[in-house]
Amino acid sequence: MKTLRITDIIVLGFMNFALFVGAGNIIFPPFIGLQAGTSVWPAALGFLMTGVGLPVITTVAMARAAGSMALITRPVGKRVGLLLAIVCYLCIGPFFATPRTATVSYELAVQPFVKSEKWLFAWSVVYFGIVALVSLYPGKLLDSVGKVLSPLKVTALIVLAVTVLVLPAGTAQPPVGAYVSSAFSQGLTNGYPTMDTLAALAFGLVMVNAIKSRGISSPALITRYAVLSGLIAGVGLMLVYLSLFRLGMGSGGLVSNATNGAEVLSAYVAFSYGAAGSVFLGALITVACLVTAIGLTCACASYFSALVPVSYAGLVWIFALFSMVVSNLGLTALIGISVPALTAIYPVFVVLILTWFVRQKFHSPVKVIAPAAFIAFMFGLADALDVVGFNFWPLSVLHLMPLNNLGLGWLIPALVVMVVASQFDRKVANRQTSWQR
Repeated sequence: MKTLRITDIIVLGFMNFALFVGAGNIIFPPFIGLQAGTSVWPAALGFLMTGVGLPVITTVAMARAAGSMALITRPVGKRVGLLLAIVCYLCIGPFFATPRTATVSYELAVQPFVKSEKWLFAWSVVYFGIVALVSLYPGKLLDSVGKVLSPLKVTALIVLAVTVLVLPAGTAQPPVGAYVSSAFSQGLTNGYPTMDTLAALAFGLVMVNAIKSRGISSPALITRYAVLSGLIAGVGLMLVYLSLFRLGMGSGGLVSNATNGAEVLSAYVAFSYGAAGSVFLGALITVACLVTAIGLTCACASYFSALVPVSYAGLVWIFALFSMVVSNLGLTALIGISVPALTAIYPVFVVLILTWFVRQKFHSPVKVIAPAAFIAFMFGLADALDVVGFNFWPLSVLHLMPLNNLGLGWLIPALVVMVVASQFDRKVANRQTSWQR
């Protein structure tokens, strides 16, 4: 029976890590560090719980499910599960996340030099051309991403992390805004926009296929290697985030009035490396975005090739072309559209992922998990409507829910429904056992 060497497992882990670390992952922590200031570490703890903990748990769940999202969504029924999977792939694929990688990389790698957005279209053509060409060969993904692009990204991040430790920009400033009184909750909430939990659902299939491409056929080994790669990726994410929090924490003297993490990162790199800093940052962000875009394109094409009568290669080009068109809408428009969509669907996926590990304890998982998932979705949908300005009764009641300030107003209602449903499930199981006797 064929197995992977330790070096292959490490490369697999680096590949998984590289797939996760996109532009958003690099930009969010510095801004949180800047705003949190002396309260950065409570904020960091909250961020790590949702920005690293949930994605790693999702990776483990997907590994045990052999990369099949259908198994994760089974309790809500085949049709609803299919709809959720399609929405998930489209959100983290051609609708939002993949186009965003091109837009962000342009703004940080090109726009500082050309001082205009007029070259965005040309950039997107070249960018998605590269994405498509690499994505056409998913079996070679471990070589192209794991052995080429991943080391470049990891090396750049290590250089940045060491620079932060050796050359801090300054001392931490007092926290501002909500970080003054609720640093932990703010960090917890800001871990969601990374979209890594949803991405882990898609990358699960990519990782399973990458392992199979190395001749591994044993389901137990595939699961083990996928879990190990997820743990390696989680450790890598945590270390990167901690260094970026430290970067932002000491950058108050450089950009005290920054409005986003890109400004913080750009200011620090310019402070550390001078004029060459912009080139370094542009290269880092471009490689980070390319790897993520390749992973998402492979995942989407692999998934939809089993649903529609279009070949994998054809879907790669379709998704790359669609993402190219959407990317030219601009970053602000993409974020404005994606936030309410993600707010609506995130809770139901969290419920389905977390309950994966306890389903065997229920007599009928469908009757226990489906009601909880439905409640989570309804609360998520209400939160999404609130985000876009529909704050009318009874939606306004959501603000009174426990944990609503953490973006978790759905959690207790979903948990209560699941507990009640599990009690009914247990009674039904006991009654059937009694009848059988």
